[in-house]
Amino acid sequence: MDNVTLLLEGFATAMQPEYLLYALLGVTLGTAVGVLPGIGPAMTVALLLPLTYTLEPTAALIIFAGIYYGGMYGGSTTSILLNTPGESSSIVTALEGNKMAKAGRGAAALATAAIGSFVAGTIATVLLTVLAPTIADLAVTLGPPDYFALMVVAFITVAALLGSSISRGLASLALGLFAGLIGTDTLSGQPRLTMGLSTLADGIDVVVVAVGFFAVGEALYVASRLRHGPVEVVPVGGKWMTKEFWARSWKPWLRGTAIGFPIGTIPAGGADVSTFLSYAAEKKLSKHPEEFGKGAIEGVAGPEAANNAAAAGVLVPLLTLGLPTTATAAVIVAAFQSYGIQPGPQLFTSNPAMVWALIASLYIGNVMLLVLNLPLVKIWVKVLQIPRPYLYAGILLFAALGTYAVNFIVEDLIVLLVIGVVGFFMRRHGYPVAPAVVGMILGPMAEEQLRRTLTISQGDPVALVDSPFAMVAYSLLALVLILTIVFRIRRTKVDKVKVSA
Repeated sequence: MDNVTLLLEGFATAMQPEYLLYALLGVTLGTAVGVLPGIGPAMTVALLLPLTYTLEPTAALIIFAGIYYGGMYGGSTTSILLNTPGESSSIVTALEGNKMAKAGRGAAALATAAIGSFVAGTIATVLLTVLAPTIADLAVTLGPPDYFALMVVAFITVAALLGSSISRGLASLALGLFAGLIGTDTLSGQPRLTMGLSTLADGIDVVVVAVGFFAVGEALYVASRLRHGPVEVVPVGGKWMTKEFWARSWKPWLRGTAIGFPIGTIPAGGADVSTFLSYAAEKKLSKHPEEFGKGAIEGVAGPEAANNAAAAGVLVPLLTLGLPTTATAAVIVAAFQSYGIQPGPQLFTSNPAMVWALIASLYIGNVMLLVLNLPLVKIWVKVLQIPRPYLYAGILLFAALGTYAVNFIVEDLIVLLVIGVVGFFMRRHGYPVAPAVVGMILGPMAEEQLRRTLTISQGDPVALVDSPFAMVAYSLLALVLILTIVFRIRRTKVDKVKVSA
């Protein structure tokens, strides 16, 4: 009952006109950005991060949460009408959604994606409301070895599951951990890896890293791969949701939610894995398997529901343990830290008003997104036709202005440019940038927990694996890595068979 009371108080806060306006701004920006190919919610949150410093923490986090949910919604539009997913989690939607649009059923594809996103987002937010306080209560009982084990699990799984290669993911993680060490050692007070530059004495600002990788680096990479000529958009045609489409969609919505939420709560599970699993499940359970590959509505309804359910699931480890498991979650952690707030088990006791207002805003944002997506789809189609040179020039300009506005130091712009160029080459050569940002954010925290554990145990490394929780965490990590390697070997063999055939 205490949690219900706190949630109602959160609604009382989130329903204030000021916060409703911020929620509307967030979901509108998120949808608009999700519609644009190559620009995801991670880039948008990173881009707006420096510009929200004038806002109070609750308002800023409500905007970021709206962008996060809105980006998931908007990604379906570009996948269906343009066959160009704005986010990797929208790839599966493009498989069937674009075929439906070309067959004159684009309106039905957009409708089932929007309604499925609303259903899944609402159910998953309810589960987040129920589970998050309980997990936070359990997390309070964890000691330094347990937290260090959790962070190792996050490091390795993020590096292993994001990107096409485990070795490249680990290399990206190592780069982030190295960047996290730059600055002044908190115990000895001695500068580390600063190369004598006073600018680096306080370390590299997480905001600069996030903007550099996700805004500058991503903009350079996407701009370098742009197609020349006008963008061809499939017109929105056909009826919206007929009785047949409703009958074929509601079960995939529920199944997608059941698949997406638990996978979203697992470190590095995210939306990508859940959408592919949902698509495979719908293809197997469908009464119309012959339509898959030609425009099956189940292939849009299930993955879109899984996508949005996973988005809410990602917030469970983020809010309760302080562990970001996706690129956007890593940038949201940076947003928390920029206000001096550390997400984790203490968040529900130290900032209850803020965290419950944030959760309440997710319910409100879901309703706003349904209202925005169905009747205004033709406006989002117009957004797809913005000239790309203007778009990416604007992104780079706002990234530079926002970064300079953080500390008003010119050297920050030099660091931003260097990180952006590094991010560009990482993307170009297949190195995922998310592990680098996760390593940068969690690296100093992991170092603190490691030192604390070794101090308590007087230097005995066995203390790192001595607790039951740490043993279970490392065992699960080993299992995940083994399964990942097995699945990738099997996928490689299947691809070789397809090529030879």
